[in-house]
Amino acid sequence: MISFRCDYEDGACPEVMEALLRTNGETTPGYGEDAHCAAAARRIRERAACPQARVYFTMGGTPTNQMAIAHLLRPYEAALAADTGHINTHETGAVEATGHKVVTVPGVDGKVLPEDVRAACAVHTDHHMVRPALLYISQPTELGTLYSLEELEALRRVCDERGLMLYCDGARLASALAAAGNDVGMPDLARLCDAFYIGGTKCGALFGEALVFPKPELSRGFDFTRKQRGGLLAKGRLLGVQFEALLAPGVYERIGAHENALADRLRQGIAAAGYGFVSPTRTNQLFPVFPQALTERLEQDFAFHRWGEAGEGRLAVRLVTAWSTREEDVAAFLAALR
Repeated sequence: MISFRCDYEDGACPEVMEALLRTNGETTPGYGEDAHCAAAARRIRERAACPQARVYFTMGGTPTNQMAIAHLLRPYEAALAADTGHINTHETGAVEATGHKVVTVPGVDGKVLPEDVRAACAVHTDHHMVRPALLYISQPTELGTLYSLEELEALRRVCDERGLMLYCDGARLASALAAAGNDVGMPDLARLCDAFYIGGTKCGALFGEALVFPKPELSRGFDFTRKQRGGLLAKGRLLGVQFEALLAPGVYERIGAHENALADRLRQGIAAAGYGFVSPTRTNQLFPVFPQALTERLEQDFAFHRWGEAGEGRLAVRLVTAWSTREEDVAAFLAALR
């Protein structure tokens, strides 16, 4: 069975695994107070061109989003997100479980528009309702699309206008950074966002994310938040070692470029076979629409997610490439379309 189900089913990329094996015999302080975490944090600050940033290593995307949003919001405040946003659709109400409502706005190909942010804020008028105080986005989005620099700057302006913080989920950031035509770099995220995270779990690590607060004052007390909410790993150096390896020169970009290149081959082959897509993407997620009979036949040899009904006996599916996806995997899938 060849899997295009997700980008975290396999283990670590070679660079990360080599680093873990090489450092396995070391004895270091726990809870991230080790030299590897310090070195990885330095690399992140350098890559983000943000020397004052505070960096915290965490275990996975859902706890990172939950902890960051709970930390940044007052008890009566809410997060805004696209209706397709991960915190709304795939985190089992984790943000709401902290007492913070997720207010949704209609996403356009997974993206939030400034006018919808204004409209959502206008509805919440007084102290009888939650107060929107944070805008959640992801790069790439849940539908594999990308925000341009112009779009991010427009969202920053509306956040400033409405008194919102801007938070970016970077679970698949490697793919976004390497995407054709992408003009948003890590320094842009540091400049425009109040907090963002750099994905590891879906970008070649065994596990782990790196949460970045470009404004140190917003991180005040996050050590307590992370510990209280179960996000502090005793063997913290395992996170530092992985991010030290991932952010060595060229590694993170190479992982994203590999994922995107194979996704492009899938995309071109599927289009050449006459099938369309739910939305246009340039990253390692794509959402083709197949006849149900073809979908069922493909499922005999390939693993992927059914995304939803597309009418007229068709199904939208999700295909995701990973650091471990091989050219022959893509060739086999395209051959099966014939």
